[in-house]
Amino acid sequence: MSSTTQSALPLIRPKQAWQGVQLFCTTRGGGVGTPPYDTFNLGLGTPDNPASVHENRKRLRQLLPTEPAWLKQVHGVRVVDADDPQLFEVNQGPPAADASVTTTPGRVLAVLTADCLSVVLADQAGTVVGVAHAGWKGLAAGVLEATLQLMQAKLPTASGWRAWVGPGIGAQAFQVGEDVRVAFQGKGAEQAGYFLPDPLEPGKWRADLAGLACWRLAQMGVTQVENSGLCTVNDSQRQFFSYRRDRQTGRMATLAWLGGI
Repeated sequence: MSSTTQSALPLIRPKQAWQGVQLFCTTRGGGVGTPPYDTFNLGLGTPDNPASVHENRKRLRQLLPTEPAWLKQVHGVRVVDADDPQLFEVNQGPPAADASVTTTPGRVLAVLTADCLSVVLADQAGTVVGVAHAGWKGLAAGVLEATLQLMQAKLPTASGWRAWVGPGIGAQAFQVGEDVRVAFQGKGAEQAGYFLPDPLEPGKWRADLAGLACWRLAQMGVTQVENSGLCTVNDSQRQFFSYRRDRQTGRMATLAWLGGI
């Protein structure tokens, strides 16, 4: 993980660069927003001043080769092909989906988060990339599997899969009920350490969402998985937006594309 800046924006990146792929996650720093959206909120779906969000997106755009393919995220498993121009016509708004994939250099994929995980997938050669928004509902329902399946369908010759799991709510902060544990039965719940009884509240669990994602990725045949290990809730520098912590808050973006800027 690195939080060094390519510009005035503090960014989170994998430890090592990926061949043929650019990717990073924004933080809450470097923008124009005021509390509780201070400062780099990128979510137009929040109650923040739209002018501030548009200014922040304008600043983000300076780091990108093209306008991002934004999504209307619904905590589901739909994955869209970002190379289909009809899906991203300006007059119809972003498609309702939680992941997108591309084989087109310079086509920027994006998801917004504020405790949910973002996951970037690519082949070792850097010829196909996908980005997924993975809260517990989407993760349990198979959004990562659906993303990889569409990537494989678009480019059957791709191989050597790798993934990066971005900042998200950590296990110490993610208290869940029995319904969440049941949703992961057969999908990682039985693995040691991913659901631990909450010591403060009987009947509740502490869930390791990033651990579950990494386990699921390994089961999918993704041989190289890097977990950022960053908790959006308990981060001591408060560099991330967190819905669980603050309720009224902004959104970070995780972005990825093939090629250079």
